[in-house]
Amino acid sequence: MSDQILVLNSGSSSIKFALFTATDNPLRVLQGTISGLGATPTFSACDATAKPLIAELPAGSTARPLTHESALGWLFNWLDTHGHSQRMLGAGHRVVHGGERYAEPVRIDAGVLAGLEQLVPMAPLHQPHNLAAIRALMELQPQLPQAACFDTAFHRIQPALAQHFALPREITASGVRRYGFHGLSYEHIASVMPAHLGTRADGRIIAAHLGNGASMCALLQRRSIASTMGFTALDGLMMGTRCGAIDPGVLFYLMREKAMTADEVEDLLYRRSGLLGVSGLSSDMRELEASSDPRAREAIELFVYRAAREVGSLAAALGGLDALVFTGGIGERSTRVRAMICEQSRWLGIELDPDANRAHSTLISSQASRVAVCVIPTDEEVVIARHAYRLLA
Repeated sequence: MSDQILVLNSGSSSIKFALFTATDNPLRVLQGTISGLGATPTFSACDATAKPLIAELPAGSTARPLTHESALGWLFNWLDTHGHSQRMLGAGHRVVHGGERYAEPVRIDAGVLAGLEQLVPMAPLHQPHNLAAIRALMELQPQLPQAACFDTAFHRIQPALAQHFALPREITASGVRRYGFHGLSYEHIASVMPAHLGTRADGRIIAAHLGNGASMCALLQRRSIASTMGFTALDGLMMGTRCGAIDPGVLFYLMREKAMTADEVEDLLYRRSGLLGVSGLSSDMRELEASSDPRAREAIELFVYRAAREVGSLAAALGGLDALVFTGGIGERSTRVRAMICEQSRWLGIELDPDANRAHSTLISSQASRVAVCVIPTDEEVVIARHAYRLLA
């Protein structure tokens, strides 16, 4: 059996995992999810052909709610039973925030972990759970090397002006700046664009990662030059439960006039806004598209309006537009959202091919369109596997 890399994406209630061959061009061996941490857990896994390997936890394993450590302990027992743990070269983790210090993947030790703990306030929805899996693995598999791959790293090469807020210099110098997120997704898109766009791949591209978390990135020569997200993953587009860009004065109003605490405002903006807050129904675009409730329609329309405005903003940063790339759960699956965004962006020279869009083709723009429009599935896990192999091999 060849060496393998374990990839982990740990959240508050689930751990997504995948196993790859340890090479410069990693191949997926299997993948799965442990869901329901802290509640009633479930487990599913499939092989590289999507054939199910397991669809539930064995009897007795759900007697107590799973923590990150107990879930990973169970996962390693399962991997060992199936002969995968003996040649594991290391583990690669998705870590949302790398701050100013980490502009590339890093091998994790106690010092790195302590530094990443300091960034928790910048990504309270993700960072604590990313780090919980790292700490758990240190306890369970102390000899297994681990690598952290950052969602912010891809954007660290942006021009200095694109990273600045209009704040006093001493505040900027303390690390308050635009970082951008979804970098692992954009790194994958940038790596595969030549196969879909040919010579246009090095041109002026907007990649739209639309999902429960949503952002857009302006790419030139396949490098990030601007992003809709900023200091935290709260900024920019409207998302599943996050509000996106908001007038800071609203926060002062809520705290002074509505007597909301900082924690309550944080909960409001991160967990009770976005598609969920506007619709009052769901944060899931699929459920909203299937609903006849006018509030669902309004939530979709606001999501599209905000996205189309950001397309215009990033096109201005690029000085024009050669291609628009949709990715992420909504970007890859919602024909309706893609069509609406393209319709509102026709002034840029975008013309959609409705049949290609309905068929979920890779190229969904018409032959007359001045701007190519593509749908490219993202794969953050393969990017993490490649980085982890290069760092740990």
